[in-house]
Parts: sequence; structure tokens; C-alpha cells
Amino acid sequence: MISRFDPYKEFQNVRQSMELFNRLFNAVEKGTAEAPNVDFVPAVNTREADDAYYIEVDLPGVKKEDISIDVDDNVLTISGERKVEEERKEDEFYRVESFYGKFERSFTLPEDVDADKIEAEAKDGVLTIRIPKAQVVEKAPKKIEIK
Repeated sequence: MISRFDPYKEFQNVRQSMELFNRLFNAVEKGTAEAPNVDFVPAVNTREADDAYYIEVDLPGVKKEDISIDVDDNVLTISGERKVEEERKEDEFYRVESFYGKFERSFTLPEDVDADKIEAEAKDGVLTIRIPKAQVVEKAPKKIEIK
């Protein structure tokens, strides 16, 4: 099948690609401009078990006193600060690969959770949050008598 070259159509494809790029760039730019003052984003693992959801946050070097966990309007927010220890300089060589500063991560909770029974534990640089599922009480069918 032979098709005719249409330069206008090719120009439209380039124009659409540029518009998509501009929308993506503007979305990223707006996202960073509206973000809170965050210096690093800790790694997070999430998983689901039969009775609960789990969030595991890698926070090596962060004391539990420097971490805050809040639930508001079905959104769980983990925030805190990883503080810088004293600077170390050796032989005029200085290197820091760790990120320090404030952090914040938020998660929308599923509808089937019991927010009043959320538990958190910090151990070996990992914060583990257990979010229990709400107990669903199945009701037996009920027969309604007609009067």
C-alpha cells in the first residue's frame, strides 16, 4: 500500500509531542513548587497480609523522637527529620553521600482499615507501621414480616 507524504500531518505529530512535553514539564514544575520543604525521600515498602496492611520506611540514623505519624481524613502522613552529625574532614578529603534534612511521605488508607488501632515500631533503622483491617461482621439474612 502506498501512502502519500503529508508534511502537515508530520508537523501535527511534532506539535502534539511538544504539547505533551510541555504539559508534563508544567506538571512536574507545579509539583515541586507546591511540595513541602523536603530534603530527602526515604524508601518505602508496602505490603498486605490477611489481617493488616504494612508500611516499612527505611530511616537509618533517625531517632524515633524525630518521627511523627499522623492520620487525618483517611491519609496517613509520616514526617520527620534526619539530623546531620558532626562534619568529618580527613586529609582535605570531604564526601557526604547520605541525605539529611526533613522528610514527609503520605498514604491514602483503604476504606477497610481500623485507624484507631494503627501501631508503629522503629527497629534497626526501619520504621514498620501496622494498619489493621477492620473486622467485617457478616450479618445473617433477616426475614421481614409483612403486616
